[in-house]
Amino acid sequence: MFASLSRAARRRLLAVSAALLALGGVLVWWLAPFGSPAPSGSVTFSTGVPTGVYQQYGELLKNALAQDLPEVSITLKASEGSQQNLARVATGKADFTVATADAVAQYQRERRPGFERLRGCARLYDDYVQLVVRKGSSLQKVRDLRGLRVGVGQDGSGVRLIADRVLAAAGLAPVRDVQPVSAGIDTMPGLLERGELDAFFWSGGLPTQAVQKLSERFPIRLIPLDAKLVDRLHDVGDSTRFYRSAVIPADAYDKAQDGQPVATLAVANLLVTTVDADEDLVEGFTRTVIRSRDGIGRQVHPAQLVDLRTAVYTEPLKLHDGARRYYQSVKP
Repeated sequence: MFASLSRAARRRLLAVSAALLALGGVLVWWLAPFGSPAPSGSVTFSTGVPTGVYQQYGELLKNALAQDLPEVSITLKASEGSQQNLARVATGKADFTVATADAVAQYQRERRPGFERLRGCARLYDDYVQLVVRKGSSLQKVRDLRGLRVGVGQDGSGVRLIADRVLAAAGLAPVRDVQPVSAGIDTMPGLLERGELDAFFWSGGLPTQAVQKLSERFPIRLIPLDAKLVDRLHDVGDSTRFYRSAVIPADAYDKAQDGQPVATLAVANLLVTTVDADEDLVEGFTRTVIRSRDGIGRQVHPAQLVDLRTAVYTEPLKLHDGARRYYQSVKP
């Protein structure tokens, strides 16, 4: 039939066929999914106590993720801190969390349930250990806490872990030589203000809102934790090597520091998930953490210190493959 058509008719038929083929190609491209489907589903993010930096950071990160991953529903779950956060993620009770590197190392060293499943997404900001006392107190060093009522954080917190270690490094048995009070940053400032505590430990980003507010309504100061104390901490074992000597800047708490920097120790926070987490989801999570730094940092100051150049270093955790894919995509 095609051979019986005139030359002009054959040309018209070929042109129409080509147009139909082109249109069909456009329709296939338009209707078919383009690239990998966007991550979707429900995710639980384990945070911290209501007035702590973990919780504030989690709330703002949730808002940023809602913009970047609209098909993912994020549920925040308050916790006592790093140790409880790790247990939740490792055992499948949460999908993402923030925890300090020393708490991760301790969890691994004790081979607690699911420890081998944990993976890192990003190194975030550092926590600074803050030992808070009343301004008129005679206390000058950690060893002066002997026999006193000391807030040491909640049982499942990273604060409790580091407070016990600092006390031991100063030659004090955490239970026998002080009166430990298990409380979080949401209650310790009030206990100190009412005279129910002589001192309290806190480990968090600078400034921590609860300590800042306490300093504005009640006279407090910070006890220095010198480099020798950090050296003694390092002698404890492998899980303490993540502590480093640091300085709380003079303007962190204006009213508490009288313009003076305070020696202390610091430890990195990590964004943590598990090896089973979807790679696309982890890549998107990690991308949002880096991109939202400035926006979140305007309200939670420690977040300003999240840095693409150091975020990839999640030791002692292996980097999740989804996070690695993100860092490779932005590698110069």
